[in-house]
Amino acid sequence: MSDRHQLTDSGPHAQGSDVEPGPVAENRPRPRRGRRIALVVLLVVVLLTGGGALAGGLYYRSVDKSIERVDAFEGLPEESRPQVEAKGAMNIMILGSDSRDPESTGGSRSDTIILAHLPKDRSSAQLISIPRDTWTAVPKSKEGRGGRDAKINAAYAWGGVPLMVQTVEKFSGVRVDNVAMVDFAGFKEIIDALGGVEIEVEKGFTTKYSLIGTRTFEKGRQIMDGAAALDYARERHAFPDGDFARIRHQQQVIKAILDKAASGGVLANPAKLNSFVRATSDSVAVDESLSLVDLAMEMRGLRGDNLTFFTCPVKGTGRVGTESVVLPDPARSKTLFDAVRRDSVPEILAASGK
Repeated sequence: MSDRHQLTDSGPHAQGSDVEPGPVAENRPRPRRGRRIALVVLLVVVLLTGGGALAGGLYYRSVDKSIERVDAFEGLPEESRPQVEAKGAMNIMILGSDSRDPESTGGSRSDTIILAHLPKDRSSAQLISIPRDTWTAVPKSKEGRGGRDAKINAAYAWGGVPLMVQTVEKFSGVRVDNVAMVDFAGFKEIIDALGGVEIEVEKGFTTKYSLIGTRTFEKGRQIMDGAAALDYARERHAFPDGDFARIRHQQQVIKAILDKAASGGVLANPAKLNSFVRATSDSVAVDESLSLVDLAMEMRGLRGDNLTFFTCPVKGTGRVGTESVVLPDPARSKTLFDAVRRDSVPEILAASGK
C-alpha cells in the first residue's frame, strides 16, 4: 500500500489525538503493488450480485488476483486470540483513512474502525463502528510498543495492522477473520461514477473544511455529487456529538452508494461496472486470505436492505489525564459482542437498538 494510504492519524501524532507521543511502527507490512478496488466496490460486487454467470466469475477472479494484499495477522500469538464460537460466521475488520481530508495537517488523516459481522447463513450483515478515540487496553507489540491503556487507534502507529487486529479482538472478544484497509477519499470517484447519491441531511450546517473552502448543506433529502458527499461525511465540528455525527454520516454515504449501485443498473451493465471499478482503483488493500470470489458466491442472495449500520455502545466522552476520549459502555458492549461471537443476529440487533 502506498504512503498515501497509510493510516497515519491513528496514533500519537494524529490530528485531534492526545495520545502520548511514541515511536511509529517501523515494520509495517509493505504489500505488493497492484490494481485495487474500493470498499464499496467490494460490498457492491460481493453483496449485491448473483455471481452465477461465467463472465461474472471471470471478472471476480481478475479482481481477486489484482487486489493489493497485506499480512494482517503476522506475529499474532494464537493463544491470546478469541476462540471461534460460531463456525461459518465471518468477522471483517475495516480500517478507513482519508488521505485528502482538508483538516489534515502533516499528513494526518481521519480514521474509521468498523467490525463487519457476516452470519453463517450470509442472509444479512451488521457493520459496527468503533469510535477512534475509544479508551481501551492496547496490547504490547512485538517491538515492545503499547502495553497500556490508550485510544484504540493508537494501536496502528505502535504495531501496524497486526496490533490493530489484536487490540480490536481484546476490546470486543470477537475473533477477526479478515481485514480490509480503505481510503475514504475514493468515495468521491465512486459517487461520481454512479452519477451522485441521495442523502437525507439531518440538520442544516456549513462546513469550513471543504476542498472548495466552505459548503452549506440544507436540511432534507438531496442529491450529492462525490465532492459534496465527501464533505458531508467528513464534518464533525458542526454537530454537538462531533465524531459520532461523522460516523453516522459515513454510514449514510456507504448505504446510499450501495442503494444507488443496486438500483442504477451498474451491476447489470459491464461497461458501467468496469468504469465503476476503474474510478475507484486506488482505495483498498485486504489481507492475504480474503477471497472475493468465494465470498461473492456465498453472499449472492444478500441485498442492500439486509445491511445494518450502528455504533458500538458508549457512555459518552470524557477526559483521561490530558486526553479527550470516548468512554465505552462495558456492560452493553459485552452484550453486543457476545451476540456477535455466538452469531445471534436477533440479539445483535436488539443490543444495537435496531
